[in-house]
Amino acid sequence: MLVHDTVATGRSQADTDQIRASLRARYEELSAEYEQAVLQSQVLRLVEVGDTAGDDQADSGTKTAERDTAQSLLRTILDRRAQFERALGRLDEGTYGFCEGCSAPIPVERLEIFPSATACVTCKQSRERRAA
Repeated sequence: MLVHDTVATGRSQADTDQIRASLRARYEELSAEYEQAVLQSQVLRLVEVGDTAGDDQADSGTKTAERDTAQSLLRTILDRRAQFERALGRLDEGTYGFCEGCSAPIPVERLEIFPSATACVTCKQSRERRAA
């Protein structure tokens, strides 16, 4: 079960520790995934540098697309890792599990599916409508 502040919610320290361990584990997984993606990106660049002779426009376009995809993957992993880092910070502050928009508790089911959630469904939908 994912929980919030032990005083405000009446949840135990053991529950908070369980959440911290879960968030930390996911953060570490994303860090390892990032390191692996960086290595793959470096290999891709080395292959590109050593294998440009005879490239036509299609080859150059393919290499550019592969490079862009690799960079996009790196940014996505970094963004997700930052979300978990922020969730850990919120847990330490005692604000984890409460919506940043309306301060209502975020349903446990939402946190179990999306542990780095910072908004309840209603506030999240409102933000998305405003952004559109």
